Parts: sequence; C-alpha cells; structure tokens
Amino acid sequence: MGQFVLNRSQNPTSEAERNAALADPGFGRFYTDHMAVMNYTEGQGWHDPRLIATEDFSLHPAAAVLHYGQEIFEGLKAYRREDDSIWLFRPERNARRFMGSAERLEMAVLPEETFLNAVTELVELEQNWVPEGVNEQSLYIRPYMIADEPYLGVREAHRYIFAVIATPAGAYYPEPVKLWITPNFTRAAKGGTGAAKCGGNYAASLAAANEAAKHGCGQVLYTDGAEHKWLEECGTMNFMLVTADGQLVTPALGSILDGVTRNSILALATDHGLKPVERPVSIDEMWEGLDSGHITETFACGTAAVITPIVGFNSPDRGEEAVGDGTPGVKTREIREHLLEIQYGRAEDKHGWMRRVV
Repeated sequence: MGQFVLNRSQNPTSEAERNAALADPGFGRFYTDHMAVMNYTEGQGWHDPRLIATEDFSLHPAAAVLHYGQEIFEGLKAYRREDDSIWLFRPERNARRFMGSAERLEMAVLPEETFLNAVTELVELEQNWVPEGVNEQSLYIRPYMIADEPYLGVREAHRYIFAVIATPAGAYYPEPVKLWITPNFTRAAKGGTGAAKCGGNYAASLAAANEAAKHGCGQVLYTDGAEHKWLEECGTMNFMLVTADGQLVTPALGSILDGVTRNSILALATDHGLKPVERPVSIDEMWEGLDSGHITETFACGTAAVITPIVGFNSPDRGEEAVGDGTPGVKTREIREHLLEIQYGRAEDKHGWMRRVV
C-alpha cells in the first residue's frame, strides 16, 4: 500500500456473501469491508491516514456537522474491464471539485494528491468488490468530509474527518423519466451553495422530488431562484437539450454543479455531429422548441445516472407534454453508449480520462 496505513478488518465479508451482493447490487445496499479515513486538526494539518474496517463513527453530540452542516462529498466510479483491470474515470476532476466545495463551506482543503491516494488505495484493497462490467455495474465511491469538532457557535470548525466508502452499484435510473417543473422550489441561487457538492443541497431537494412523484414524474426540473425563468438542474443531475440544427445545449455554470459527466459529454459532442453550447436557457425557449420540433431530445446526466433520457414534462401551466415521440432520442443513446464504452475500455480514450488502479 501507499500513504494510507492498513489495519485489516477482523470480520471480512465471506466470498459467498460478496458474490451474492455483486449479483444484484442495487445502489447503496452493500458496502466494502474497508474505508479510508484521515483527520484534520487546526495547527497540525491532515494526519493519521489509514485504511480500516468500515465501521460507525463516534461523534460528540455537539459536533459541528450536526448543527451547522459543514459537510461535503463526491461521487465517482471504478470500472472492471474485460481483461480484469480496474480503472477510475476522471478522478482528478472530483478531487478539484472537492477542494472547491471545501473552500465554499470554509472547511479544511484536502490536497488533490491525498484525495487520489485515498480513492486508489481503497479500490486496490477492495478490488474484489468491483463488479463485472455487465448491466452497467461498477463500484461507486463516496469520498466525504465532515466537521467533527464539538462546539455550539457559528464559525468554521477547527477539526474534520475525511473518509472514503464504496458500494457496488447497478444502474441508478434503469428507465427514462419524466420531469415535473416545480413552481414551488429552487435548486440554488446566485451566491449560494449550488456549485458546491454539500449535503444540505440534497436535503433541500427531497420535498421537490416528492412533489414530482405526486405528479407522476421521476424527477424535478428546477428554474432559477430569482426569476423562475431560466432552466438550471434536473434533480441531482445536469440538464441538456439536443436541437434540430445540431446543437447540444446546457445551462451555463454559476449557481449549478460543474458535473464531471456534464463536462465529458460536452467534450464528446463533436464526435456525434453536435456543437456544444453552454448558455442560459429559458423555460419559454424550451416550450417553444418542443412545440416547433426544434428541440428534438432532452436528457439528464450525472455520475450515478450516467445519461438518463428525459421523455416528457409535466407542469402546472402546460400539463403533460412529450419530447418528440416520447422515446429516448438517437443522439442521447449514441452519447450514452460512447461514454460507457470509454469507461469500460471498449472505445479509445482520446482524452486521457481513465486512470488505471489495478
């Protein structure tokens, strides 16, 4: 091993139990035997990097994360290829975004190299937990940081825990979805935490997701918090449109998350005859494009979901409306397959995105 000191679990999962979990992993149902952990103390810096048995944390009742929400996380995947090698997809971007999230929430900044070491050493140790690359299975990796200093006062904490856990995972959204355009909730606002990957953003999204479900939709499409006019994100994912004149359009960054999958799809767009465009997109423009046929496809994207086709919308003003003929579009399917082919090593990695672990 490398930087992280290994203390093996005394009660590892049996091979039979692990194989049963990998046969039908779901998402977040099973966890590897070990996790990576490291601590930060003001004046001492980051210290005690270790790989230990996956176990509960012991927190003081006044731990800052419980009262003031200083918490950030990331999500990335490890893929097993046909030759049994294991690869990560663009982990450097996750490391840099993690640093940006820490800065936004005034938390200790973890160096990129330390983030990468933690992830790669855990995956190397737990390589038997990486599923075969069938049915889009992978090992989902969750690095995160919490403030564990006990205090009751509104300031940044002086003590943190960084950890990495991992869970074998199947497809997050196995079917296309319809979106509810909520009139009641917003994802983020200028100057807020929308560009940071912090837990509070996701807790705030639950009410909107439940509202969407009541209207027969699998997720929600947010508009901006100021004018409720400009499209932002789709649930916990980025949102994209394909136009009849060959553009791949996505809302501009600023108050939304700079998704790794989003960035990758924009880079692949030209391979599929599309011009990538990042700009503000209004809800009126989307309706007009759907009515005229100028918008031919819509989809959402993210690490867990990869690319999820959006086949229709529901809103208080317009009711239900399909995208095209209500089935996943050709470009959506093409780009989705291309990205997966790169990740599983079945297509050339022209951009140098993949990082071998084993």
